[in-house]
Amino acid sequence: MRPVVSIIMPVFNRLKYLRAAIDSVFMQSFLDWELLIADDGSGPDTQDYLRTLDGQSRVEVLRLSRTGHPAAVRNAALREASGEYVAFLDSDDVWMPGKLQTQIASLRSHGSREWSYTGFTLVDGSGGPLAGAQAARSPAHDGWILDQLVREEALVVTPSVVVRRAFIEEIGGYNEARLVCEDYELWVRLASRSEVDFIDEPLVLVRRHSEHSFDDVTCLENLRRAIEIIQRSGAA
Repeated sequence: MRPVVSIIMPVFNRLKYLRAAIDSVFMQSFLDWELLIADDGSGPDTQDYLRTLDGQSRVEVLRLSRTGHPAAVRNAALREASGEYVAFLDSDDVWMPGKLQTQIASLRSHGSREWSYTGFTLVDGSGGPLAGAQAARSPAHDGWILDQLVREEALVVTPSVVVRRAFIEEIGGYNEARLVCEDYELWVRLASRSEVDFIDEPLVLVRRHSEHSFDDVTCLENLRRAIEIIQRSGAA
């Protein structure tokens, strides 16, 4: 039987965070899921840990050659997904136990909405909440949010998103031409085709630490370029 939710998790090392991320999947109150871990050529310690998951009935580890390309790694897992919905969780972030249950129930009660996102809490490498300028609260935007996305008023983080699998397949998954901010571009394509369901609860812990693949300046520069391309294309 196919699961209701396929969880996509790209992995490259970060073992000290990975265990907590995977534990948060197993602690979900919603149980009808499969976890697809796409390992992008991690080192021996991480591979040893991932081997302990082999044989778990709801877990599949996809072992890839190193690409350093988040969009391609996520797409590799997406191609294996069989659930009605797809959820995303990065290997250094953590879900609250009721995250999937809350989102799936809300999506099913809003049949015209093909995707969902939630509020989140920014935490440091040890899991402590960040304060002041480093903290964030996602603005409460739902429905048609394309304009808010382009104006950077709606804040969608990858580990908060759940989307109907048929819908994300229809729009082509992640754009592998983008090395950074590939998630933002995907949200724009989703938002141009469907209303979104927003859960105004901090159901995700998003880590900020020194091991991110790209720094904030690089991502912001690419974000501005993405917005310019979208505006020129007439999508917003």
